[in-house]
Amino acid sequence: MMRLAGLAMSALFLTTAALAQQADQPALKGAAAFGDWRADRPGVRRLIKPEDLPKPYATKSASNGAGIVDMPANAKPRLPSGFSAELIASGIDNPRVVRVAPNGDLFVADSEANQIRVYRLTKDSAKPAENGIFAGGLNQPYGIAFYPLGNDPQWVYVANSDSIVRFAYRNGDLKASGDPQTIVDNIPANHHWTRDIAFSPDGKTLYLSVGSGSNVAEDMGKRPRGGLDAWGKSKPLGASWGSEAGRAEVRAFDPDGKNGRVVATGLRNCSGMTVQPATGAPWCVVNERDALGDNVPAEYATSVREGAFYGWPWYYIGNNEDPRHKGERPDLAGKADIPDVLMQAHSAPLNIAFYDGKSFPPEYRGDAFVTLHGSWNRGNRTGYKIVRLLFKDGKPTGEYEDFMTGFVASNGEVWGRPVGVAVAGDGSLIVSEDGNGTIWRVTYSGGRS
Repeated sequence: MMRLAGLAMSALFLTTAALAQQADQPALKGAAAFGDWRADRPGVRRLIKPEDLPKPYATKSASNGAGIVDMPANAKPRLPSGFSAELIASGIDNPRVVRVAPNGDLFVADSEANQIRVYRLTKDSAKPAENGIFAGGLNQPYGIAFYPLGNDPQWVYVANSDSIVRFAYRNGDLKASGDPQTIVDNIPANHHWTRDIAFSPDGKTLYLSVGSGSNVAEDMGKRPRGGLDAWGKSKPLGASWGSEAGRAEVRAFDPDGKNGRVVATGLRNCSGMTVQPATGAPWCVVNERDALGDNVPAEYATSVREGAFYGWPWYYIGNNEDPRHKGERPDLAGKADIPDVLMQAHSAPLNIAFYDGKSFPPEYRGDAFVTLHGSWNRGNRTGYKIVRLLFKDGKPTGEYEDFMTGFVASNGEVWGRPVGVAVAGDGSLIVSEDGNGTIWRVTYSGGRS
């Protein structure tokens, strides 16, 4: 792994008001929205529409992964004026999803270490007063949820790559008091392994995201056993089969894991899921397919509509047919839903959190934050940042705005790869990144936003 030396580089990452774009500047549209990391800065807005996407293979498919370097001394991400970031923790093996317990403790999925970590913050400092391993011996844990909803949960649910388990819990527990209870098993686990979970506002439904087992169903086969007509009549719209059976879906269960059903299909890899407070609707951020070129197809965030089909693997972003599956599913033409917010291709969105706190400026309330882990299949690097999705009256405008940038050190190196995002009880924003294994707390102290 390449390592960056020299303290001078740290100046590149300091938060400065000069970097913030005024909020009333127009969004970048069309081809102008397809920039790279060099154009990123807090306040830059983009609006990508389905008709803006270029044709497949307009550019060659790149293999352009970033080298991870040490975080420069005194480095901080760039934020809009009035915001600041404090380092909560570092040296974590693989911090992924972050969720906030009702009592304020931070639960962090340390996925490659197969454990859930917990951090308790003090009121006067971002540094944890206590921390520990809540549970170990898991299998690539990712999603975390507390149940029942409210101030006195009795369980912590954890989504492994192949199962959902739950631990008995009381407010303030820093370590699980007993063994896990398996709620859902036999989840297909190879390739895309990030399983997220969320409860509906009434607590009656547990949502689970299951990513695909491949890029674009290369080994699924062109026809299911029994033929397409029989399959289409007996399965949800757009359901896949063979090696992809039960994948690229959002599922739903009762809290005890029973009564499983499919909510929506065609979501290649919903790596992050939450429920929108204003509507109660589940939302996904989705990693779309690779190898069609630098700017196609768009990644996206979307509400997950009951019975909807989002295209994978035959179509993308509406009725755009994937050339690798040309003519295979004419029965699905025109039936793929268009997602709510399109983001630059290959940005790799991993998690989403709606802002329902009160410490940020009022215009942030009801918007959503999305972590972009960063590209590898793009000639010019994109992602490696946190963006803000803009909403009006509970509905997405389609625009998104750079919020937290500065994790890219050079054209070939990055020191941070954002993954988890959550809103703390005090209204601050908690962000994890797995490049250097750190967790940050973002607060607002005043001034222009």
